[in-house]
Order: sequence, then C-alpha cells, then structure tokens
Amino acid sequence: MSKIILKSRDEIELIRESSLLVSKTLGMLAKEIKPGVTSLELDKKAEEYIRDNNAEPGFLGLYDFPNTLCASPNAQVVHGIPNKNILEEGDVISIDCGVYKNGFYGDHAYTFPVGEISNEIKALLKTTKESLYIGIECFKEGNRVGDLGYSIQNHCEKNGYSVVRELVGHGIGKNMHEGPEIPNYGVRGTGKKFTNGMVIAIEPMINLGSKKLKQLDDGWTVTTFDNKVSAHFEHNVALINGKPELLSTFSFIYEAMGILSDEEKPFKKSREINS
Repeated sequence: MSKIILKSRDEIELIRESSLLVSKTLGMLAKEIKPGVTSLELDKKAEEYIRDNNAEPGFLGLYDFPNTLCASPNAQVVHGIPNKNILEEGDVISIDCGVYKNGFYGDHAYTFPVGEISNEIKALLKTTKESLYIGIECFKEGNRVGDLGYSIQNHCEKNGYSVVRELVGHGIGKNMHEGPEIPNYGVRGTGKKFTNGMVIAIEPMINLGSKKLKQLDDGWTVTTFDNKVSAHFEHNVALINGKPELLSTFSFIYEAMGILSDEEKPFKKSREINS
C-alpha cells in the first residue's frame, strides 16, 4: 500500500468531482438493472456515460483489469468481470465503479437487488449499508484505523454476518489506491491516526455465510468459499475540520429506485470550511 498523502481543499474538490461522476453513473445504471440484462450491457453503458462526461473509466486497464465496472453477482464478493450471463429475479449484483478526471480518482460501490429479493438477503444488504455509515461516523480526527474497522465488524458480526479479511478499503487521490489501508475489522485504539486532509474509500464487504474466500481462474473474481451471498457498499470520504464529509452519494441511485433516505445528511457538505 502506498504512503498516506494528505489533500488540500482544492484537491478534495477535484476528488469530489470524480466521486460524484461515479455516483451519477451508478444512478444511471440503477434504472437499467433488472431481470434479463447482462453485466456486459451495463458495463458498456457505464463506459459511454463516463466518457460522455469528459472523464475516463478508472478501472479499465488499471492493473490490466479488462472492463469499466467490477460487476459481482450473488456469491461474488468483488472484482467480477462483466459478461453475457443474464441477471435473474432474486439476484443481487455489486457494482463497483471508478472514474479518473482532472488527475484524481473517484471510486465507490452499491449492491443492487435484481427485481424482488428474499428477506434474508434484504437484511444482509441493510446491515452492510448500516455498517458503512457507522464506519464513516468513526472517521474523525484523533480516532484510528482500528476504531473504524472495529465499528464495522461489531455491527455486522452481532447481526450474524461475517467480515471479509483479505480485501480492505484504502486512501484515494491521484492514485486509485493510497494509504492507509482501511480494514472492515480491527481493534480499537490501534492503527494509523486519522488526520485532516485524509481522503479514504470505506467499503464493507460482508458475507451471509463464511468469511472464507476463493479466487476464480480468471485471476480477478473473488467469491465466497461457501457460495453464499456477499454484499458490498462503498463511499469516498474526506476528513475536514476533524469531521467526515461525503464526497460520493447514493442519492442518484435512490432517485432512480424511488427510495427516500436521510442517511447521508450528517456527512454532507453543510458547514463552513476553512482553507
């Protein structure tokens, strides 16, 4: 993992611009995700949308990844390669998307239901998304990486789910992956201390069954070992004046899906910010 690079206010605004384009891309895709479509079709729409907005897909070619989206249905945790398999009623699919614009990356993810899903899977998605905001709340000046990881782990495990260990969040900026690593588990009071100017991607990856993973022969796709469903939600967050501020948003997704939510309100850009 690269070193931690603190960001200026101007740099944070550029990361916000890239992050919001990811948000808008996911919102556009939310209208397209339904039984009968393929992840490859979604991938093509995302690439076209990003380029039409004067940016480049952040994942395409990064570490030789072959597509614009990481599209991971059901038991796939992350890094699924878009393909021609048809999505079916009751599936879920995690869409992770990156954008590169004006020299900075944005990167976040949402796990979408495909049609009507089971109550069991709804509960997994609900808890995973709750844990994301619990983690964001811990991203405060003076707290440490272990505090954030513990908060996510505690919420998910007390609800009966398992936390992926091998895959973690990260700093983000001119590079897609910067320091510090942000695990979704941890020990309170340990790890790097959070400092103003940090920008990170917080991304709980939570499994319905075992936390054990396996990698497919394509060299990218990571699945649960027991083939039970996994959920993944991710936001980009800056530490400004000691408090977390969201650079990405799920509001475009919610608008497309007819969802009302005030979950992001505590972390919106609403306070006076010093340069």
